[in-house]
Amino acid sequence: MDSDPALAAAQKPHPDQDPAPEPAAPEPEPAAPKPAPGVTGPLMDPHPPSARPGRTAALLAGLLLVVPALVTACRLLDTDGITPVPQLLSFLPWLTVPAGLGLLLAAVARRRGLALTAVVVLAATAWSSLPYTTWTTIGHGLPVARVRVLAANVEFGQATDALIATIRRERPGLVYVSECDRACGRALTTAFAAELPHYASVEADGSAGSVLLSAHPLRDWRMIPATMGMPGATAEIAGRSVRVQLAHPMPPVPGQVDVWKRELGRIEDFAARRTGPTLIAGDFNASQDHAAFRAILREGRLRDAAWAARKSRAATWPAEGPVPPYVQIDHVLVSDEFGVDDVRFLDLDGTDHRAVLADLDLRGDR
Repeated sequence: MDSDPALAAAQKPHPDQDPAPEPAAPEPEPAAPKPAPGVTGPLMDPHPPSARPGRTAALLAGLLLVVPALVTACRLLDTDGITPVPQLLSFLPWLTVPAGLGLLLAAVARRRGLALTAVVVLAATAWSSLPYTTWTTIGHGLPVARVRVLAANVEFGQATDALIATIRRERPGLVYVSECDRACGRALTTAFAAELPHYASVEADGSAGSVLLSAHPLRDWRMIPATMGMPGATAEIAGRSVRVQLAHPMPPVPGQVDVWKRELGRIEDFAARRTGPTLIAGDFNASQDHAAFRAILREGRLRDAAWAARKSRAATWPAEGPVPPYVQIDHVLVSDEFGVDDVRFLDLDGTDHRAVLADLDLRGDR
């Protein structure tokens, strides 16, 4: 069949027209990475980027929970353990912060088991931080005398002048002074020769010196053996014999924890042997979260006056420096022959301790 000349002319390209471009060949696809010898299938990242933040959050949560869990466990088991537990027990209420952050990070990581652990640690830490209980009953006799007690650590005697001004303003009848060096002792006994003429003291330099001033007659002087002075005596108050004892054991710094426990144990032994009204006050270098301190209360059937006044978490140390006070280590302990009216905490210039001022009622036998 002959072709149509017109159709052939139409299909023939014009001399000035470019020929139609050839279709581009498809680019070759990149070759898949070859698997390592002995491995079949394509290579895959076992930890994709989306999983790494969760893994990091879980790791941080676990680290944050270690210290609160350890310290709270020792608190619940009624033991002070070994370094660093005695030191960390002073921070117990504040350990709810890392425990709470640990719970938050566990939730971010979506780890149910870790989150449940964090809930338990946080709840246990918070519960352990509640005010401690008392092991004694409140006396029901009629008040026979009002007793105002002041306990102060003057830090090597540096706060002596501030303490003198405080005594003149507050007019306590019993004053327990820790870290009162020889110059401090002379200044106090001279300044209050009329108001507080009776005293029992340990005359020594630096932190070893202590003095107990009294408006009431003192007899039967005794001293609990310790590195720093802990004098005591029997005061005659409104016809009743009251045992007064200053407490100042060594602090639980690393390397001295055994000394700290031993000296607190001697205070415990004194408290356990007590008969009749008793007042033990001073710088205990221990908080309500230390088992060695709670043992004194338990064995002596004593109450912490701050606990009775619902102020058992009022911090007394450190009272100077960049860190605000975070732990109460200065206490006034009373037997059940005393009622507690009020407790106040006073700042003294020159010392790293706040003083404790307790208003008490001494009760009669009936």
